[in-house]
Amino acid sequence: MLIKTTARAALIAALALTTASAWPRAAGAETVLRIGMTAADIPRTLGQPDQGFEGNRFTGLTMYDALTGWDLSSADKPSVVIPGLATEWKVDDVDKTKWTFKLRPGVTFHDGTPFNADAVVWNVDKVLKQDAPQFDPSQVGVTATRMPTLVSAKKIDDMTVELTTKEPDSFLPINLTNLFMASPAKWQHFYEKAEGADAKAKSQAAWTAFAKDAAGTGPWKMASFTPRERLELVKNADYWDKARVPKIDKMVLLPMPEANARTAALLSGQVDWVEAPAPDALPELKQRGFKLYANEQPHVWPWQFSRVEGSPWNDIRVRKAANLCVDREGLKDGLLAGLMVPASGTFEPGHPWRGKPTFEIKYDKPAAQKLMQEAGFGPNKKLEVKIQTSASGSGQMQPLPMNEYLQQALAECYFDVKLDVIEWNTLFTNWRRGAKDPSANGANATNVTYAAMDPFFALVRFLQSTMAPPASNNWGYINNPKFDELVKKARQTFDPAARDAALAELHAASVDDAAFLYVAHDVGPRAMSPKVTGVVQPKSWFIDFSPIAMQ
Repeated sequence: MLIKTTARAALIAALALTTASAWPRAAGAETVLRIGMTAADIPRTLGQPDQGFEGNRFTGLTMYDALTGWDLSSADKPSVVIPGLATEWKVDDVDKTKWTFKLRPGVTFHDGTPFNADAVVWNVDKVLKQDAPQFDPSQVGVTATRMPTLVSAKKIDDMTVELTTKEPDSFLPINLTNLFMASPAKWQHFYEKAEGADAKAKSQAAWTAFAKDAAGTGPWKMASFTPRERLELVKNADYWDKARVPKIDKMVLLPMPEANARTAALLSGQVDWVEAPAPDALPELKQRGFKLYANEQPHVWPWQFSRVEGSPWNDIRVRKAANLCVDREGLKDGLLAGLMVPASGTFEPGHPWRGKPTFEIKYDKPAAQKLMQEAGFGPNKKLEVKIQTSASGSGQMQPLPMNEYLQQALAECYFDVKLDVIEWNTLFTNWRRGAKDPSANGANATNVTYAAMDPFFALVRFLQSTMAPPASNNWGYINNPKFDELVKKARQTFDPAARDAALAELHAASVDDAAFLYVAHDVGPRAMSPKVTGVVQPKSWFIDFSPIAMQ
């Protein structure tokens, strides 16, 4: 971060130019948007993306639709759940485990086959029904953990399905934004042609083939795919929502995990758009006429603590001390050039789920040192902790320099912080395996950012004891009866105002327990060529590429 941006950009751009012939260029009237992603690889394309919500952003919401979706049309209002492939839904008046979803008529998959109730059942079974031919274990971890109460789907008629949960769950319509609808007919075509020793082998071969020639119902269709290099998408002119038919002809996605390399590619004209540009390059980008977009997201950049036996984070004084030892404003104004919002919890004051925590998360180094001394540590006896993080990734912002900043800050409060830096998708996979798994490599904290758009993603999957691996993302095995009680209360409350009150109570309890080291909220910074127009940067982890145009 101390190297001059221009010198670094020139070096990387020179290297990039040697492969310029392999990069796309607009031909004739065709409009092409080239995007440098933070991911090190193209997220999976078979219908349930990996790579966290960056996968959903680029290979989920582009090629596919879910029964429910997110309103990404405003930069001012929070994104809310809206109808997608379902036009309406209702929980049963008597049995709160039964939901009826009415499906949108006239929708077709990219292969021309109809979307209907059979397709919904097929897509639910692909991740929940182990004896279904299309069941794919590789898609379960990134899907079932995001809708943990869904157990089955049943066709009522061609345009109506009934979904059943194992317990009353008012979060279900929100969770379903993560279940993308792939074409059963396209998969069946590959399955019938596949070779394999048994049905499971043929199924795996069919999914591999499907990933290279995918078919969903989304506004973008796959044109070509080279793993680890590029994915080309073209507009779906026949998309069911005519207001969201893309305005550009082609979008090219390119993995660029290193922030400086992404920025250099933008400066040299190799791409039109980059996610998370290098913060120290912002003055040059502005000076040279590039556009910068940022907006506070429902997103948290945390350390998630291990709470297994023997973890140093089991002492609440240590957890509180870590939260009091970080100068978040200094991190914002210095290293990140203003591109963050300091976090004092998962939700900030004014949010309906904030509640009234009694523990105030702020920068107070003397108070942090006092707590550590009470816990038995000091200048001559430091507490060794190990954090597993990545060098890049979806929503990870600038993870390595940010963790080095925390390493130095916490050293002043008698912590000896060790960093275990691994590849982003590996870190994300380890996140689902938990602190007890060998993949943790001895770490007693993990640094995986998380979305806070809905109750399950923001709170439940981390705080409920039954969400410990392999069920979901309670990586540290938190087991707090109060949290469990409040989760049950919120999940079984179907009145929106009462549910908000229960969630606020849960959030306040988690802050008072210092359940995480809360550091920052992302603002989703993006930099792009002035040729790119029509961008709406919503208050969301996601963005709608349909209205974007190229001059």
